Amino acid sequence: MGAETLPETVPATMSAMLLTGHGDVDKLVYDTHVPTPRPAAGEVLVRVTATAKNNTDRKAREGLYPTKDKGEVTSFAMGGSPTLTFPRIQGADVVGRVVAVGEGVASSRIGERGLLDFNLYADERRDINLTPDYYGHGADGGFAEYIAVPSDQFHTVANPELADAELAAMGMCSYQTAYHMMTAARVRHGERVLVTGASGGVGTALIQLCRIVGAVPYALSQPDKADALLALGAEAVLDRNDMTAFTEQVKAVTGGAPIDAVMDLVGGEMTDRFIDTMIFDMNSRRSYPRLSIAGASGGNVSEIMWTRIYLYQVQIFGVSHGTREEAEQLVHWIRDGQLKPVLHAAFRLSELHEAERYFVNRSSNYLGKIVIVPDAQWQEHGAPYALEGTK
Repeated sequence: MGAETLPETVPATMSAMLLTGHGDVDKLVYDTHVPTPRPAAGEVLVRVTATAKNNTDRKAREGLYPTKDKGEVTSFAMGGSPTLTFPRIQGADVVGRVVAVGEGVASSRIGERGLLDFNLYADERRDINLTPDYYGHGADGGFAEYIAVPSDQFHTVANPELADAELAAMGMCSYQTAYHMMTAARVRHGERVLVTGASGGVGTALIQLCRIVGAVPYALSQPDKADALLALGAEAVLDRNDMTAFTEQVKAVTGGAPIDAVMDLVGGEMTDRFIDTMIFDMNSRRSYPRLSIAGASGGNVSEIMWTRIYLYQVQIFGVSHGTREEAEQLVHWIRDGQLKPVLHAAFRLSELHEAERYFVNRSSNYLGKIVIVPDAQWQEHGAPYALEGTK
């Protein structure tokens, strides 16, 4: 099957949600006559059944990735120039089935269900990713009926116990970011790890990954989510609504021991308090204090005394995306059943505006991932996971 042809079962056009510019949800336009992509050499064409929504979708749409001027409206541009052009189909964590292959790809792959490694890698290196970009930003993503992607990045996950929506909820955007936060900070067996923003996709992934490597995760979240986070593997849940005497609260759940490493998704004024939890008893530590940060939901600017950083030898790691090696390890754990989906709800692709508003204004009972399902796939892959009253 070459890039110039499509099988008769694949229509020439498809439905997709097009991002037409920076702005509010009105910049997302549902179009039912978008040309269906064709798989180039080394690619597979995937019929999308579910795509998880990530916070980066909103931030990219609103242009919230400044690196110099904190008021700047800009897009992700780690490779030197912006790769987000309009119109763009967003959606990084794609699940579906192979329906066609490009030149050089075995036709035996047709019919396989898989999960996309969402990265647009700049080169073939497996252990480093210095100029990260991703499907849904630098190339069209999964908020559509079809997507063409590299065959070696569409990882087969046959596990019948996982529904497509559940598999999408375990997508690489959250899980690979979480895992890279841990590998960057060299989190080891037995270490105490503070997970901020613990109820979101990256946070719930961190809790599970800590347990897999033998680390002990302490979650910061809303108290009404404590039972679910404890069931997921958190050692204890700290109340994000009450940050007074936060270090004392940490001591109470750790038996007086400092946190070894913080996985921070909050930033803002909280960063300094998180550092406090690692440095109050340096004599009892067996490793340097480590802060991995991969989000700034609490604010994009933090005020920190640099003397605290260098005198206490706090190591800081900025994390966005991971590597090919880490993606393959995660897929191995998913296939082995060591990682579990945390799926909150599914929305139809045509209702992405409603999903975006729900995501921003989500209530306190929100935990895990929202998944977007093409309308044509809704009854099979979306309806069982719809919010009450919207099926």
